[in-house]
Amino acid sequence: MSSDRDALKAEFLARHGLADARRQPLAGDASTRAYERLYPAAGGSLIFMDQPPSAETAPCDPAWGPAERGAAGYNALARLAAGRVEAFVTVAAWLKAQGLSGPAVLAHDAGAGLAVLEDLGDGLFANLIADGQDEAPLYDAAITALAQLHAASPPPVLEHEGLAWPFLDYDAVALKTAGDLLPEWLPRLKPELNFTPDAVAAWDTIWAPIIERGAAGASVFCHRDYHAENLIWLPDRDGAARVGMLDFQDAVRAHPAWDLSMLLHDARRDVTPEREAAALDRYFALRPDLDRQAFLADYHALGALNISRILGIFARLVTRDSKPRYAAFMPRLWGYLDLCLANPSLADLKAWFDAHVPAGSRA
Repeated sequence: MSSDRDALKAEFLARHGLADARRQPLAGDASTRAYERLYPAAGGSLIFMDQPPSAETAPCDPAWGPAERGAAGYNALARLAAGRVEAFVTVAAWLKAQGLSGPAVLAHDAGAGLAVLEDLGDGLFANLIADGQDEAPLYDAAITALAQLHAASPPPVLEHEGLAWPFLDYDAVALKTAGDLLPEWLPRLKPELNFTPDAVAAWDTIWAPIIERGAAGASVFCHRDYHAENLIWLPDRDGAARVGMLDFQDAVRAHPAWDLSMLLHDARRDVTPEREAAALDRYFALRPDLDRQAFLADYHALGALNISRILGIFARLVTRDSKPRYAAFMPRLWGYLDLCLANPSLADLKAWFDAHVPAGSRA
């Protein structure tokens, strides 16, 4: 980090009475953000978020068509927030208004890409389960919170404290961008794979009706990264608020199956078929208006798209970004994909994978 950036951060903290706070760097993730835990002299702890705006390509302007989005880059195509602090601040405020728990934003400078957040603690679902806590009540709570999240309809623009952020659909362009990642990046990780133009054309043809269904079903708030490493257990709170949510700045309006896939096709930990079935049963019980059979067809299809997307992202992280640890997660994703592809409605997609990605390349 440059000395100019360090000076900007120090000035921001001083402006908000935190110049003397002890600063402890926290482990990073696959993003361009950095976090520190602050220990103010008065006691307690806070989280300091550092997201340099220049580290990302531009987010999507709502007025842009496919050509403008393509020219702007991946964030605009995929409708990612490009790390913008105004997205985090406005989404956090909207979650709070729904009775849900995102970290309160105590100070922010969107132009500088800096914010001070409430510290929700270290009770990540993934860590609690790894330490022996029963996963059933945690997943039950996660589904309760998700159903509550899906019951509300966000406005076209989220606003808070003078900031505004467009709340966009996870549309066909963004969904196709998700699907394009695997054929683009997997052969770079697995050089034995060779996706010919005919194979890529077949891939696009198979996905087209699934993408159409996903775009047409964009109807609910979608966290977009809803999994056990982004959920914090807050047992002293009530109801759905016991589920603390992190990393929600990329939220969009999407098909409700998407967040379920993120939770139940978790790249970083095994979610058994039994846990998946119990979670889906709970979700349907909380949303009795849904057509179970039609929804499950979408869940398996969009789940396969989401898993393919993550496989492509992890291949990119390994080959382009020199982050080899993500390769270790990929066999688990292939296992989830096999379960989705067992659905008879995805026979053409299963045949494509069987023809073009043999078992030996799925390790």
